[in-house]
Amino acid sequence: MNTPQLHVPERPVDALLNEVVALRAEILEASAAMIERFGSGVVEADPALANLAHYLALRHHDLRPLQRRLMCLGLSSLGRLESRVLPTLDAVIAALGALAGGNGLVSMPSESEFFIGEVRLSEAATDLLGPAHLHRRTRIMVTLPSEAAENPDFLLDLAKAGMDVARINCAHDGPEAWRSMAAHVRAAGKAVGRDIAVLMDIAGPKIRTAEVQLPEKKARLAAGDRVRLVASGEPRVCDRVKFSAGVSLPEMVTRLSVGDRVRYDDGKLEAVVESTQPGEAVILVQKTKAGGTKLKPEKGINLPDTSLGLSPLTAKDETDLATVIECGDIIGYSFVSRPEDIDLLDAVLARYGAADRHLGLIAKIEQPDAVRNLPTLIARARQRGPFGIMIARGDLAAEIGFERLAEMQEEILWICEAASVPAIWATQVLEDLVREGIPTRGEMTDAAMAARAECVMLNKGPAVGQAVELLDRLLSRMDEHMQKKTPTLRALKSW
Repeated sequence: MNTPQLHVPERPVDALLNEVVALRAEILEASAAMIERFGSGVVEADPALANLAHYLALRHHDLRPLQRRLMCLGLSSLGRLESRVLPTLDAVIAALGALAGGNGLVSMPSESEFFIGEVRLSEAATDLLGPAHLHRRTRIMVTLPSEAAENPDFLLDLAKAGMDVARINCAHDGPEAWRSMAAHVRAAGKAVGRDIAVLMDIAGPKIRTAEVQLPEKKARLAAGDRVRLVASGEPRVCDRVKFSAGVSLPEMVTRLSVGDRVRYDDGKLEAVVESTQPGEAVILVQKTKAGGTKLKPEKGINLPDTSLGLSPLTAKDETDLATVIECGDIIGYSFVSRPEDIDLLDAVLARYGAADRHLGLIAKIEQPDAVRNLPTLIARARQRGPFGIMIARGDLAAEIGFERLAEMQEEILWICEAASVPAIWATQVLEDLVREGIPTRGEMTDAAMAARAECVMLNKGPAVGQAVELLDRLLSRMDEHMQKKTPTLRALKSW
């Protein structure tokens, strides 16, 4: 006689435990391919890269249903595990095992094991950017204007206000001015009793307008207008094409195709290529800001649909690197998008005999290729010394579109945290305050959210000193309310 089989339904906690255990196993299996791409020996020497591989494998899963079920049990929702993927999963598995009746599949991580990723990131930020202030974790970077070469008091005021990193933009001025700026930064740091790092940002192959021709002096571009871009010679206009501009990189014009999008001045104007012929292209304006957009020299051009195949290092950059090596602490690398671009820079540094200089490196993420290749770019760059990522939101928005920028800047922050790579939040931070002396409500919120990065960059402007003072206070307050994505529950005083 057969004994009836009694069906014992799986308890919810058992099902949840099995699901998380299976997820952990899948992550280990899936991350193996990424670790192989990074180099297994490299990952073994750098646990942050192993955590990055685990994070990328985890984020290939839609975890939203699992998160809610974990929350119901008072457990981690897995929503803040960027710097600690396996420790978080192990803690959840250990807790579920205890709820299930003492199933000891894994042991609960110690506090030091759980937070080791935060320690790695903090150390990496200090190595690259210098020590954090006692009252705020996020550093403040300031782009220096030309007057900084002539006015040491200007730098001293910025240092007293709270500047931690001075950025010299090598697209402007020249070696003599850069040396003077760097010397004034060192003197200001000495005067306030702390080192202030000098970032020297090489220009890269930035496409800009050159000479322009307008139908009349105050003419503005509006939707429906046409602009002729010329590779060489003087800009030419006619009755049908009333605006024209030369470009800083002539080869750009030859690589445009009909239908390619063109964005001007960080997206203030959007156009599409209407026609091409040897040495020139005509673009049709589709969108501008209200009231139209002025066509001016030295304004940036972005080509989100056009593959230019340009090296991120120009001949000018290679020449400028001699002064960067002499004066700087950190190299700002524009238009880097592949691991090979890091090798290219290191080869130039080696030719200058600077391989042992251990200059920090900040890769500016400005293009879709850089976003796609970010994990392998990080893996290569972390091997060479202090390294960080700048979220260059101006060019990045112009390349991927404004609509996707907010989403993408979040994802870059997550990837950087997973890899223990300091992130720099840049472009138009407190811009109205810097330029006009009064901030907008929106930019105050943007600056507050920048506290999740390891550094915030301010651009140059008449009221930049005032902006540094305000940002110092704002970041200090935000430090009491959040640590990266994690709210920290300081006692509230408003109620």
